[in-house]
Amino acid sequence: MNWDDSAYLISKNRYSENSIIAEVFTENHGKISGIIFGGTSKKIKNYLQIGNKIYVNYNAKSSTRIGYFKIEILKALTPLYFDENQKLSCISSAMHLIKLLTAEAQSNKEIFTLIDRFFEMLTSDNWLQDYIFWELELLKLLGYDLELKKMVEKEIVDDKINYFVKSSTEKKIVPNFLIDDNFENVDLTNLLRGLKLVSDYLEKSILKPNNLNLPSSRIHFVNLLK
Repeated sequence: MNWDDSAYLISKNRYSENSIIAEVFTENHGKISGIIFGGTSKKIKNYLQIGNKIYVNYNAKSSTRIGYFKIEILKALTPLYFDENQKLSCISSAMHLIKLLTAEAQSNKEIFTLIDRFFEMLTSDNWLQDYIFWELELLKLLGYDLELKKMVEKEIVDDKINYFVKSSTEKKIVPNFLIDDNFENVDLTNLLRGLKLVSDYLEKSILKPNNLNLPSSRIHFVNLLK
């Protein structure tokens, strides 16, 4: 098995003194794991920042055995944010979600395009608000559409519209910007509420049923915002 593809590096782990095992999300082959020989060398390791866009040549003797990558850098995206801790942590959290929620070797060009959009989004003044919608779109593409607009109820409190979802055990506030398309100037408190809403859904509906925990990278990202 031999192919070439564009990819994003979503995880890496040391394999031996000179090599690493990398996971990449490719344009045409989905999420793939492989060994990068010499991945710890000065020549290559600078390319291997989580989130960087790379060109990979993949070789494997069979579909049941781990293969090998040869890589070239296409876009060194992550180093652009080495001095911006919140965005750097956001990259780590987003790539971890891709790693955690996608299946091995299942092509999904929509998700690859969504990763392209993620890095475009980071250049926006409203990047954090856009990122929350990005996570919701990721979940939708994976079959976990939250469909907030269909779920919420509305009430008027002190002449202001509030949205909420209600179960037998709790009433949860839904930030207005997630429902009202033209809602602007979202403050940090409501952005954090939006992130928590997505986190709660992730944990309850996806992670816990599969005996998984919320990634520490996401927890760290949210804590950096507070």
